[in-house]
Amino acid sequence: MKKTVEVLPDQTALIARSLDLILTKLDTAIKQQGRFTIALSGGSTPKPLYEAIANQKLPWDKIHVFWGDERYVPPDHPDSNERMARLAWLDRVDIPNTNIHAVPTLDNDPAVSAAKYEQHLQGFFHSAPGEFPALDVVLLGMGDDAHTASLFPHTAALQVRDRLITVGNKDGNPRITFTYPFINAAKSVMFVVAGANKRPALAQVFAPSADDLAYPSRLIQPQGELLWLLDAAAGAELSA
Repeated sequence: MKKTVEVLPDQTALIARSLDLILTKLDTAIKQQGRFTIALSGGSTPKPLYEAIANQKLPWDKIHVFWGDERYVPPDHPDSNERMARLAWLDRVDIPNTNIHAVPTLDNDPAVSAAKYEQHLQGFFHSAPGEFPALDVVLLGMGDDAHTASLFPHTAALQVRDRLITVGNKDGNPRITFTYPFINAAKSVMFVVAGANKRPALAQVFAPSADDLAYPSRLIQPQGELLWLLDAAAGAELSA
């Protein structure tokens, strides 16, 4: 694993750097394999990043979009990660609908939806059960409790190591989420984190030793590269 930590002056610089890295990886992937695969994160931090991507002239037919996690709500619900990404980016560009790989959330059973998304991913990547295909980029945020995707502290989802997708739990509300071994299979994992409220969690995530189940972002140790992009408010106490 190649780990890089970058602390940017402010959120504007954080988004600009994130955009630059994604565009570079996109260009490389398309040249090498004819397509680019990316898993999106939710939350407020990446929204301006998605808006910035939408303003680029890109080969949209070669870009495939997935989600690292999703709230178990309809896709038109205000809390939907898919809805946010569509409004900020996907509905503003000519990306084929077949290239948008949204998480199913309408089965009235999150376990059924998780299994469906796993099967969809296996079909897309032509991977066998038990294999972990490698996305080009997995975008992640981090909460002030050190959760990432919908892998929350001391929840059952942290124990799932044999599947791509599982059911996360946030205060009794189900989520659909990538498992940490699937995230770790990615060619590049990019944490994009902003805000001073993240400092205590980051201190634990970067500590030489701490409880992985209490600070789930510690479990993200990809076989490819790991990029931590932080604004100064979040990263002030960390040195590269």
